[in-house]
Order: sequence, then C-alpha cells, then structure tokens
Amino acid sequence: MSDTSVRIDLPANRLERQIPDLKPPLSEASALAEANRCLYCYDAPCIQACPTAINIPEFIKRIATGNTKGAAKTILESNILGHSCARVCPVEVLCAGACVYNDKEEPPIMIGRLQRYATQYAYDRNLQFFKKGAPTGRKIALVGGGPASVAAAHELTRLGHACTVLEGRATPGGLNTTGVAPYKLHAEDSLEEIAYVQQIGFEIKTNTWVGKDVAIESLLADYDAVFLGIGLGADSRLGIPGEDTPGCTGAVAWIERMKNEPSYKLEGVTHAVVVGGGNTAIDVARELLHLGVPCVSMAYRRDEKDMSGYVHELAAAKKEGVRLEFRLQPKAVVGGDRVTGMTFQVVKPGEGGKLVPVEGAEVTLPAELVVVATGQEKLEAFVKAIPGVGFEKGRVVADKRTGATGHPKVFAGGDCANGAKEVVNAAAEGKVAALGIDAYFQTLSQPQEISVIIK
Repeated sequence: MSDTSVRIDLPANRLERQIPDLKPPLSEASALAEANRCLYCYDAPCIQACPTAINIPEFIKRIATGNTKGAAKTILESNILGHSCARVCPVEVLCAGACVYNDKEEPPIMIGRLQRYATQYAYDRNLQFFKKGAPTGRKIALVGGGPASVAAAHELTRLGHACTVLEGRATPGGLNTTGVAPYKLHAEDSLEEIAYVQQIGFEIKTNTWVGKDVAIESLLADYDAVFLGIGLGADSRLGIPGEDTPGCTGAVAWIERMKNEPSYKLEGVTHAVVVGGGNTAIDVARELLHLGVPCVSMAYRRDEKDMSGYVHELAAAKKEGVRLEFRLQPKAVVGGDRVTGMTFQVVKPGEGGKLVPVEGAEVTLPAELVVVATGQEKLEAFVKAIPGVGFEKGRVVADKRTGATGHPKVFAGGDCANGAKEVVNAAAEGKVAALGIDAYFQTLSQPQEISVIIK
C-alpha cells in the first residue's frame, strides 16, 4: 500500500479498548490552574531532562496566558511526536522528575498532561505549523515506520528532501501503535498522530518488508540516503521445554494481538504468569489485570531491587494487585494442548552474584497464559548485510551527534541504535539523524578541489 496520507480505521472491538486512560485529558480550567503553578525556572531543569529539549516553561507560560496554539507550536517545534510523548513518556523520571517542586516536597507540575492538553488543542483544529521545504532533488528511504523514522521524515521534508517510509506491518507507528500500554496510548491515537504529522507531505508504504519485498541493495542504489529505524526483532525465547505450547507467547507479540486484533480474546484465562522484571513485563501484568484476569503473577529470577522496570510503574502494579514472585528461574512450560502452568527452579545468589539453584526446590505456578517478557532479539544479520555498517553489543553503531554509520549513505536511530529506550529518545534521534543526513548532502554539493599536476 502506498499513500501520502495514511488513515487507517481499526475495529472498535479490540481488547485494548476495554482499558481506560489512566491519565485523562485536563479540562481547560484544570490546565490553566496547573499552568499557573509553574515557577518558570530560569535554569529549567525540566528542559535538561527532556531528550528533545522542549522549552517546557515557555509552553506552560503560553497555556497560562491563553495562547494554547503557541504552546502547541513550542512543543512540536522541538518534538513533532510531542502528542504521543505527552502520554507515554515516563515523566516521573524525566521532566516532572526534575521539577523543583520535588525539592519542596510538593507535587511536581503535571508537564505531560499539560503537553497533551496543548497538542490536543492543535490536533482538534488541525493546526499545521510546518511546511515542506523547497525541493532539493534528494531522496531518502526510511526503513521502519516507528517514531524515529517518522520524526526523521518530518524534519527532512521540512528541509525539502523527498522521503519514503517503508513499514512491514499494515499499520505505521511502530510500538506506539502495536506495543504501548493502552492505559497510556491506544492504537488509534497513534495512527491519528501519524496522519497529522504526515500532512507535511512524506510518503508511507506499509506491508513492505525491506529484505523481503525490497532489497537493501536497491535502496542504496535508488536513494541518496537510507535511515534505519528498524527497532528490535521478535521476542527472545527462553529455550525451555514446552515453550511452544499454545498459551505461551512473547510479550511484544501478545501486546500487538491485544491492541490490534479484534478476534483475540482472553476467555478461560483465570491465572496468568508474566516472566521478566522490566517495564514491558510490568505493563503486560497490569494490562492483564485491567482486562479482568483474576490472578496475575510476575516471576523474576532475582530480587525486587534488581528489577530494571521503573519504580513508579512497579509500585502501581503492586497497588493494582499484581503478585510478585522472586528468585524463580523458568524451567518448563506445563501443559498438553494448552498451557496449564509454568515450573520454576528456585535460585539464590552465589559467588560473584551468579545465580545458583536451590537443591530440590521447584515451584509450579498455575496459568492458562504465560507471557515471556525477557527482551527482544537483535536484527544483527539484517544490519551486518549492509556494507560498512557496524553492529556491536546488540546495537547499530551510529554517531550520536549525526546518526551516521560506517556506510556514508546509511544513518540510524531509535531502538536499533540505542538498545531500546523511550519514544522520546527515538524522536530525538530521528531528528538528529535528519540533520545529519542534510549535512551529508551539503558535503556532496560542495565543489571539489581540482589538483593539476604539471610535468
């Protein structure tokens, strides 16, 4: 499918629609009251904490003075994906976490909700602040339709370059569409953002897998530059018996089905086990509870202090009723035609922090659904097939200042380059790479020195 204005209507009867927004939009009165709490700090630690460096005091001041349109422009100038970031960003550890009110032991400014208020104002009125630049004749292919590629395509289009985003799935948006917890962002809201941003005039081709439907060699030959915003691969596997039993699934695959497939249901699931201790595991556990599963357990091989998930997210999960099980190493998925449980080896810390089994100690947790949230595979083979592009420690090797890789035409950003950070990091890196690509084009247009050797 090729469309310069992607608008996709998702079926309403998807499971994610049963999960309400945990931070609903602010009313005008609430937004004005909250904006007037801001101290407009001269050193603005909130700006420093934002990966896209939004001028937070400025946009809040504009809300307080009734200039909501101006507030939206301030946000989108720095982060064109500011609408989704207002909802999915872990503000508790970013902008709001840096708010000076924390030092006063008072609630920090609700920066994310004020940002959502301003950007929703612009969306409701379809206020467009940016235009396509004068054509330069340069073409860029952007592989992957997630936040990094969309942010890069928007910035490049502003600079006058022609952009084509290639997305393998039927819907663009990356994890914003397929992987974000519904209580933060529903899939249709992600698609609304894509449609809004795309109005500047870049192309999106969905159902187009690079490496399958089109060769990377063709992109390198046909385009002036290629941006890799490919994210990460499929869910990692545990490599234990029974892992292929129906009812055992990877977390990313499960979230995508729950968010996007109207046929997917949870009938008969009274017990669920989520394996892992990161933010994805916490999200899945909370989602299952919100969808009515009575008993949801998170099983983690170490202790609570070792979990990589955000403290505030884990606290919310515990408050909602997620059961935490520690020092459990997955051993086998139990069941025949369907999953009935999961067996774990009880472990303890040994010498050097290495986990060692507790002899004779096993635990089996009942479950009709097992969701494995232990990470995603890295797309090493795909990346290493591109001449000159490095791949180290599970990441594409890219210059953080420009997004440049070892191939002069290839740039990268987002999860494939940062190892899996936040949407706001992907947006920031997409914009950085766009400016890096533009700078690369400038070098191509410079006249070359001609040396004449006289014999």
